[in-house]
Amino acid sequence: MRIALYQPEIAGNVGAVLRLGACMGVAVDLIEPMGFAWDDRRVRRTAMDYIDHVEVARHADWVSFRVANEGARLVLFSSKATQSPYDHAFEPDDILLFGKESAGVPEHVVAACDTRLRIPMRPQVRSLNLATSASLALGEALRQTKQIPPL
Repeated sequence: MRIALYQPEIAGNVGAVLRLGACMGVAVDLIEPMGFAWDDRRVRRTAMDYIDHVEVARHADWVSFRVANEGARLVLFSSKATQSPYDHAFEPDDILLFGKESAGVPEHVVAACDTRLRIPMRPQVRSLNLATSASLALGEALRQTKQIPPL
């Protein structure tokens, strides 16, 4: 299983997702361009020394990401989706894809995904933080596929 971030804009969110990947043993794909310089100290500060314990793959663009992950099942998390991750059957090699914080993903990315899921939340609010969404999604996916790290 992998987490992929499409053109992330906030260094702190990327750092938190890298830390999540390190703790849960899940690789992270970063699809560029990003909204900050990769050497931004905020990424390392948020990820801390966990960044040394996660496999990170950087891709120059969407096409490069698709070539590198040919045949993988893409599970897009979107505030526009109607299916809950709690009603979805995850597979061990799924890539959990999250869009940029301000705009999600463009239509051609949506079309390339195998399924779209929305984390249930109260109707009065729009969305969760990117790292929080990734944590909830990954937790459910790992639980279903029995890939949870040992205590």
